[in-house]
Amino acid sequence: MLVRVKLVLDLHDIYNHGGEIDRALRGIIDEAIAKKAKLVEIIPGKGSGQLKKRVLRFLDQKELKALYHRVEKDSDNFGRVFVHFRWK
Repeated sequence: MLVRVKLVLDLHDIYNHGGEIDRALRGIIDEAIAKKAKLVEIIPGKGSGQLKKRVLRFLDQKELKALYHRVEKDSDNFGRVFVHFRWK
């Protein structure tokens, strides 16, 4: 039986702590790989959009892009980003 694992990272509490944001993002990606999660939901919140841009820039790094399948911006909720993984 295949279990669909979805991880959630809410950045509201650390939105103004640069280093912590990067560590939290890397941590959730590493956890997704370890658990073979299909989906990671990252919640930068709505705000000015700067945190969401930072998250997208972080995910756009070449070495990280090799780890996941695709990034989806939630069309219904501006304050959410989904990272999809594909496992064989």
